[in-house]
Amino acid sequence: MGDIMKKFTSCGGNDEMPKGIPRDSSIKQAVLHRLKIASGHLAKVIQMVDNGDYCPDVIHQSRAVQKAIKEADSVLLDNHLKTCVADQIKNGETEESLKEILKIFKNKQ
Repeated sequence: MGDIMKKFTSCGGNDEMPKGIPRDSSIKQAVLHRLKIASGHLAKVIQMVDNGDYCPDVIHQSRAVQKAIKEADSVLLDNHLKTCVADQIKNGETEESLKEILKIFKNKQ
């Protein structure tokens, strides 16, 4: 968790900004909302497996977890592209920014 809070200047111009914190609190709230939905669905999946529920029902609930996480990722990526990446490109850090984004997509499953 400590690495997430490292300071850097390219996201936010000359003002240092904590790395990983969305600039707009509504973005943070949207991500937290989606992750809490995922958490609730995951708790249900665990309960269903523990109870020995019907496999297709468990899979359906598991997919709800995955969907909520993908939606959170989408909000984060959209925010990152519009803020940090845009600032990095404006500051001449295009190569670094592109490497970071490509790494995200290379790790995508």
